[in-house]
Amino acid sequence: MNPSTLIGILGGLGLFATIFLNAVSDPSLFINLPGLGIVIGGTLAATFISYPIREVLSIFRLIGTVLRNERLYTEDDIEELMRITRLFQTGQMPAVEKELQNVNNPFLRTGIQLAVDLTPEEDVLDLMQWRIARLQAKEHAEAQLFRVMAGFAPAFGMIGTLVGLINMMFQLGSGDMELIGQSLAVALMTTFYGILLANLVLKPIAVKLERRTEQRMIVMHMVMQGVSMMFRKRRPTLMRETLNSFVADHINEIRDGNGSSSRQGLFSKLKDRLRKHDDDGDPDA
Repeated sequence: MNPSTLIGILGGLGLFATIFLNAVSDPSLFINLPGLGIVIGGTLAATFISYPIREVLSIFRLIGTVLRNERLYTEDDIEELMRITRLFQTGQMPAVEKELQNVNNPFLRTGIQLAVDLTPEEDVLDLMQWRIARLQAKEHAEAQLFRVMAGFAPAFGMIGTLVGLINMMFQLGSGDMELIGQSLAVALMTTFYGILLANLVLKPIAVKLERRTEQRMIVMHMVMQGVSMMFRKRRPTLMRETLNSFVADHINEIRDGNGSSSRQGLFSKLKDRLRKHDDDGDPDA
């Protein structure tokens, strides 16, 4: 399971357990099945009206994606791209074809295969850019589905509140305090359920999916940049540094908090690596 998701679930359960055990006289008062049915049933009904059934049924798959601890394998992609680039720049096309069979990233495999087939660089990059845009639009729509549901849940909580208040008004004249109390419980608990479902379940899932998409876009742009540099026969050392910059930890590009010494150290380290590469006499450079 994704560690941050697990921490969030345990934290939420722990928070409400603490509240119910220490600040509430009877925790069973917060269990109201009619109110919960109004919120969940109404939210699902409105979602089915708003979206095609295929997209609504994908909710369970997307929840599984959020719970799963996915890896991006960026280091593997960089290594595969560097290895194939050296072969490509030295004209070893049969070896490139053989290496392609071991590439697990389909986006990377497509770009390299088109390059091997002598497709013009502009056409390859256009196709890769289109695939990036298509994936981004698809995953944005998936995250938007949960945001829409997060908007429906509090609204149906308010509808349940109105239903409970209407029932309570009709029962005031009878003087039956038990029925009045039950109606008031439905009125209050549906709002509670709606707000809880929206802000502790649906919106966090949407945010998680959006962050996942951002990370996947970074990797795909990194691959596209690598394929472009392979076409232009860039130096392998420069290519590696460029690709690593896509996934490196954030560095303040405007001002270095430790002064100029660390910035100079970064430049010196890069120069040393380039000089070492030249001294080695790598024919692939």
